[in-house]
Amino acid sequence: MSVLDIIIVSFNAANDLERCLLSLHAHPPAGKHEIIVVDNGSSDNNVVRVCEKWPNIQIVPLSKNVGFAQGCNIGFAHTQAPLVLLLNPDTVVPEGALDRLVEALISDDECAVAGPRLVDGAGSVELSWGPMLGPFNEITQKLLTWLHTRGFPPVSSLVKRRANQVHFPDWVSGACLLVRRADAEAVGFLDKRFFMYVEDVDFCAAIRSRQRRILFTPAAEVQHTRGQSVSTAPEATALAYRRSQLAFYEKHHPFWVPALRAYLRFRRRI
Repeated sequence: MSVLDIIIVSFNAANDLERCLLSLHAHPPAGKHEIIVVDNGSSDNNVVRVCEKWPNIQIVPLSKNVGFAQGCNIGFAHTQAPLVLLLNPDTVVPEGALDRLVEALISDDECAVAGPRLVDGAGSVELSWGPMLGPFNEITQKLLTWLHTRGFPPVSSLVKRRANQVHFPDWVSGACLLVRRADAEAVGFLDKRFFMYVEDVDFCAAIRSRQRRILFTPAAEVQHTRGQSVSTAPEATALAYRRSQLAFYEKHHPFWVPALRAYLRFRRRI
């Protein structure tokens, strides 16, 4: 049996997927592992391309796009390893990164999830962790991200400093998220009501509710290029975020739902 299974959910991201798989082929984890690609009803023929180049990869083709969370759950059903990595197709894995991520997680029995430092194509650190999503935390997180991506020195210095430290946030990004299979099973895997976005925050919240910890480690670094799936359908992506945002507040902060709906209607976002 594999020590690590890697789930990649892909939707119309053939070029990103190919680059990701090339990096995994060049820099595979040291232990026995399997890669499962869940194709979310793509129309760009990426399943055929993957099958031709990497026949050992397990392909799970879906007839329609069921969303990221449900795609991951379908991937989980095809895994058996004690450790499972959720990995976006728009990531590139450097040499040794996955081994360091695995080592960081298994070295702390209280941790159920580990996330690496994520950087963009230019090597700039991504704010890929944060506090539990709520009205005030969400505003703060978005402001920090906006200022950091525009190079505001005090904020960028803060983000870079934090990205160089081991810490235990409320969540880490689902773009590259390593989880113990037992913990994922205990919370029923990902909540499929989140079609796209905030499913990682919700997943980590469910795990923390069982007194398990979320680990951010700078020992492992993965490149996150933010690729085709979003850029090819920006309006659909924005709508998916708003729907997931509403679903998240309905689940975790029902008191704030009327205000959020009113705000979104005012902004003509729903």
